[in-house]
Parts: sequence; structure tokens; C-alpha cells
Amino acid sequence: MSCRWGTELWDQFDNLEKHTHWGIEFVERYTKFVKERSEIEISYAKQIRNLSKKYQPKKNSREEDEYKYTSCRAFLMTLNELNDYAGQHEVIAENLTTHIICELTRYIQELKAERKSHFHDGRRAQQHIENSWKQLESSKRRFERDCKEADRAQQYFDKIDADINVTKADVEKARQQAQLKHQVAEDSKNEYLTYLQKFNKEQNEHYYSLIPHIFQKIQEMEEKRIEKVGESMKTYAEVNRKVLPIVSKCLDGMTNAAASIEPTMVSSLVVESFKSGFEPPGDVEVEDYSLSMRRTVSESSYLNSRGEGKPSRSNSRGKLWPFKRNKAGPTSPRQPPPPPPTSPSPGAVPNGPQSPQQPKEPLSHRLNEFMTSKHKMQCLRSLTRGGSGPEDCSHLPPEQRRKKLQAKINDINKELQKEVDQRDALTKMKDVYVKNPHMGDPDSVDPRLEEIGQDIDKLELDSRKYEAWLLEVETRLAEKSDPHRRQSGLYDSNATTPVNNNCAPVNRESPDGSYTEDHSTEHHLKSRSTDFDDDFDDEDPLPTIGTCKSLYPFEGQNEGTISMAEGELLYVIEEDKGDGWTRVRRNEDEEGYVPTSYIKVFFDTNAKGAMTYI
Repeated sequence: MSCRWGTELWDQFDNLEKHTHWGIEFVERYTKFVKERSEIEISYAKQIRNLSKKYQPKKNSREEDEYKYTSCRAFLMTLNELNDYAGQHEVIAENLTTHIICELTRYIQELKAERKSHFHDGRRAQQHIENSWKQLESSKRRFERDCKEADRAQQYFDKIDADINVTKADVEKARQQAQLKHQVAEDSKNEYLTYLQKFNKEQNEHYYSLIPHIFQKIQEMEEKRIEKVGESMKTYAEVNRKVLPIVSKCLDGMTNAAASIEPTMVSSLVVESFKSGFEPPGDVEVEDYSLSMRRTVSESSYLNSRGEGKPSRSNSRGKLWPFKRNKAGPTSPRQPPPPPPTSPSPGAVPNGPQSPQQPKEPLSHRLNEFMTSKHKMQCLRSLTRGGSGPEDCSHLPPEQRRKKLQAKINDINKELQKEVDQRDALTKMKDVYVKNPHMGDPDSVDPRLEEIGQDIDKLELDSRKYEAWLLEVETRLAEKSDPHRRQSGLYDSNATTPVNNNCAPVNRESPDGSYTEDHSTEHHLKSRSTDFDDDFDDEDPLPTIGTCKSLYPFEGQNEGTISMAEGELLYVIEEDKGDGWTRVRRNEDEEGYVPTSYIKVFFDTNAKGAMTYI
């Protein structure tokens, strides 16, 4: 069905003007809708990206270690896919802006200009036909007036001509006036007919040619507008449809990440991460106090060496690793130290300052503390320490020590490979310089080659050192993992060593596998009793809080003190608490108290507990 606005709506100029104005407003409203949708997509994508970034692992944090587990890696993959998912919403916003908002904004300006031009032509044609109509009406009114005046002039002439009293001159004058009026009326009639013919012609052209042409253009403009809106709506849907395959891939990636989670592997990694390599402690043997007999030699020697006057409730087994020990020296000095000497050799002062004393703690109290603890095996050394620890990682459990040493060896090998590659590159450069002296001086490369050679030698030395420590740890772990070898060693020891009534089984290993106790003679027990505390599990060493320089030599002859030479540098591990003594460390095995007045302390405000040794 075809309809033409020029013929069907020839008299609806004002309504068409209102309708086209509404059409432009509709396009503007749809453009505003798409613009707001684009802003929503941008905001949503930004929020999704911020959410993904918020849960990303922080660099150099504990969270990075957690991502060795499959569930954590799957979560990280999900976050990455979510970030890509946010990117697709940004693509939607960008395409909506480019293909719809910008296009419609430009089209609206063109549409307004075109509409204005068409209705300007329509108003001009309307004004022209109205002016033609006014001319026709004016000529008609003038023709009507002239005809009435001609009739009155004719009536006046007839009246005078019939009157016998009127002169002939007056009659002639009236006749001429009537003829004149008739001539004017005739001219007005001719003018009126001319304007009438002209108006009819213009009116016919206006309603059958000009207005239909203008309205047809307006109709085409409106149909194009509607078609443009339809195309924009189709583009709107296509913009969303184009990202669906990539969004689907993102969702597939999340699904694959979830499917990659392996609980069994996670359990294995937990064992690998926290396995210490220690063996569980053995049974605690019964002490029969109903028998009237003295305590075992090992217990007596322990008490004697500790200076205890009353018997301990602890058994006399070789080592109870869960016991804590206080490896540190005295906790508080008994007497204030002497003032610093005025002579440069104060170490020669007789007796020196009174050393702080070591507090005593009954073994039974330690056993009770262990038995009432919240299942915390104090025998196991802490897997995470505040300080860096010894270079050979001997402060770690065997299994963790092996992993740490292996990681250091891998790092050294990577650095070594980098240095070797750099050396090879410099060697090639030097060869090029030798062959082409104009390109550079070959001797300029020698200092760098020498420096790299020294670095390579140092790295190779470190690698051999760590490999030796790793071999030692792996040997011990292999010995522990061989039950036949361990059992045969136990039988051999039992066959040659007599066992007293309530002593622990002999040949019992320490948690690190580095010590085996022998109960064969009382002499050995007494010699071991002085090291009883050292056989318990080590507490974490106190972190260094600064350094100090000795101003005078000091001879630490009493228990709990440490000797130092003048000008020696030591590490401060406990500052003076008002008693005149400062606790210092020389290396892992040497620490104790020195008079505060004998040293100059430099505290480290940024110390984090790193433990190093001179």
C-alpha cells in the first residue's frame, strides 16, 4: 500500500511540522539512552577491574607462596579471566559510542537542517498563495465597489434625464459621469478576472505540484529517519552479540580453572611445605618410685650439674626434645658492673665485674609445661623465622633445610648462567674489536671481563659450598628413611650397652639426626649433663637491634659474660635494662653480657630481627 503525503496530507502542514519535530526528539532520546548504557558499561568494567585487582596477590607478600596450590592458581586464573571479561564490556561501550552515539549525533544535526529547509520552502509557498489570494480578494472588492458606483451614477443620470427642470448641461454632465463609472467598473472587472485566473493557476500549482513535492521530501526524510533508528537498534544488538564469543571463552576459562583444582596435589604440597623431617618422640617410660633405690646416674649427674638440691620428677631419658631451653645467658645481673677504667687496659682489673647468674628451672616444671600446652610441639623448630639464620640453614628442620639449600643452589646457578652469558658476549665483542680496531679498543673490555671472572669464581665457590651442605642433609635423610639400617644400629647398640632400670632406650636420635646418646657409663652421663640444655630444642635466636664497639678490653671470666678486645665490633641483642649490663653476640655460639660503660652502642632503628654474624 503506497501513500503519498503530498496528496493525502495536502492540508496538514502544521501537523506534519509537529510530527517531524517529535521524530527528531525521539532520535535524540534514543541517543541519550545508548549514551547512558555506554556509561554503565564503562562503570561496570571499571568496578570489575578494581575487584580483580583487589584480590590479585600482592608482590613480595605471603600470598605469593599460597599460589603454589591449585585452588589458589585457579582463583588467580578466574581473576585474570574476569579482567578480560571487564575488557569486553569496555569494548561494548567503545563500539556503542563509535557506531551509534557519534553517528546519531551527526545525523540529528543533518536531519534538523534538512527539516528546516523543507518547511522553509513550504512556508514560502504557503505565503505566496496567501498573497495571491489577498490580491484576488482586493481586486474583487474593488470591482464590486466600482460596479456599485457605476449603478449609482446610472441611476442619477436617469433621474436627471427625466427631470424637465434640469438643464441640458447638467444632463450631459451626469451622462458623462455615468459612462466614466461604467468604464472604471469594466476595468475593475477585467483586473479581477486577471487576478482570478492567476490565482487559480497558482493554487493549482501549489496544491498539485509544489506542496506535494515538498511533502514528498519530508516523507522521505521521515522514512530515512525511521530507517536510521532501526539500523541503530540493530547495531546495538550486534555490538552486544560480537563480544559473546569472547565472554564465552572467559567463562570457559573460569570453568577450566575450576576443573584444574586437584585436592590430592594440594595435600602433597602441604606435606612438602611443612614437612620437618623429624621423627615423632618415643614413649615416656615409667618411673617406679615404690622401689627404694637412688636415682639413676644420668638424673643425679643432671641435678648435680644444675646445682639442684631436690630430686626432679623428670625421667632420665636421653633427650626430651619438646623441652624448651634458654640458650641465652643471664637474664638479669646480680651486681652492678664497675665504672669504666681510666687506664687504657681495664681488663687487668682483678676479678672484674660480677657476672649475671643463670636462673634455674626444675625439669619437672618443664615437663608439666609441655604436657599442658595446646598441642604445640616445641620440639619442632619454627618453620618461619624473623631472621635470616645461619648461612647453611642449620636452624631449619632437615626437610625444610634441604628445600632451602636446593632453592639457593638454583638461584646461584641462574646467576652463574647470566654471568657466563655476559662473559661470552663480551668475549665476542673483544674479538670484533681485535679484528676491527676502528670499532673500539679491545683493552677496554678487559676490566669488565676480569670482574665477571671474579664473580663467576665466587658463584662457583658458593655453589660447591651449598651442594656440600645439601649432600650432607640428603645423606642424613636417606639414613633416616632406611628402617633396616636404623633398626640394625639399634640392635647393635643394645647388644653392647647395659640398660639401667628406668633409663630410656639407648641410641636415641635427636630430631636433626645429628646426635646419639650413650648410657654405657656414668662418666659419659656426667659429661653430657652439662650440655643437657643444649640438647633441647633451640629457641629462636634473639634478633640484633644494633651494633657496638668496645672502648676497652674486657675478660669475661665468670658465667654469663663474654670477653672482648678493644675496638672489637659486636652485635647487640639486648639493650641495658638499667643494671649496667648489655647483652651482645659475636657469632652463633658466642654471646653474653658485657659492661655497658665499656662499649659504644649504635642502635638500628630499622632492625627487623635479621641475625648476622661477624
